[in-house]
Amino acid sequence: MEIHKNAELCFPQLFNSSCRKPTLHWSKAVLLNIVLYFISLITAALNLLVIISVSHFRQLHTPSNSILLSLAVSDFLVGLLLMPLEIIRNTTCWVLGDLMCSFCCYLATSLFCATTGNIVLISVDRYVAICDPLHYPTRITMARVKLFVCLCWFYSTFYSSLYTKDILIEPGRFNSCYGECVFVISDIVGIVDVVLSFIVPVSVIIVLYMRVFVVAVSQARAMRSHVTAVTLQRSLNQTNRSELKAARTLGVLVVVFLTCYCPFYCYSLVKGNVVSDSSIYFLIIAFHFNSCFNPLIYSLFYPWFRNAVKLLITLQIFKPGSSEASIL
Repeated sequence: MEIHKNAELCFPQLFNSSCRKPTLHWSKAVLLNIVLYFISLITAALNLLVIISVSHFRQLHTPSNSILLSLAVSDFLVGLLLMPLEIIRNTTCWVLGDLMCSFCCYLATSLFCATTGNIVLISVDRYVAICDPLHYPTRITMARVKLFVCLCWFYSTFYSSLYTKDILIEPGRFNSCYGECVFVISDIVGIVDVVLSFIVPVSVIIVLYMRVFVVAVSQARAMRSHVTAVTLQRSLNQTNRSELKAARTLGVLVVVFLTCYCPFYCYSLVKGNVVSDSSIYFLIIAFHFNSCFNPLIYSLFYPWFRNAVKLLITLQIFKPGSSEASIL
């Protein structure tokens, strides 16, 4: 944000070593913080509902929902921890110290990487379900899904530790004054990050969903055409309507993911290092909004989520045997 030369200091006792406070008018600052913290609270609350629903009800213990659960965990952490830290980092003076600054940068990288990995897993799951439905029960098992979810989180934490190792080893090394929290990367590291964190996974997602779309359209046409009873029967056996509906729903999730992430990464490709560029604050906020949109998509397209929320709100989950309730 723009800072005037006569702005107040974050730490007046430090004189020239202190950063200057952002000059946003107090009324605008209060309104902005209220809106952003409200979105952060809603993000955490909605994703917590998804976590409880999928974890509690046995009918929801499926491979596909296990990946959704992993995605909800990363989105929950974004709303609970990352968004509040980013609001403080970009709207006021940073008063939490260099260690928390390093943690904030590491958390942002790891959660974004985990979210991207979960979206890739969702795409693979739908690809196998639609394009190879006969082998889906044997290829996509709970054990394999849990393994790949764990590998996704392991990769996210490991990659993030490498990406932010400079600020983790020496917290505050990129700060030019007290009251600032920035993280600077070289052009080479930035290009590698864009390739590994965005271009490669997004390419995989788009290729898989294009294949899913082509197969779904061809099967829908076959069912509508009624060429022969055999063709119709095969189509119904290979892909039922619930699978196609799930593919469409998760397709919406992928589109929203790309809509939220593309502006930031496209800007980074043009401008290079944007991690410490305050002018793209609202692009970062849009980056975070994806975590809030995901549970809203579930509520719009998944009846089981709406049914589960009703049971949660009415506290019926505390009744004996509630985990066996039919919500599908």
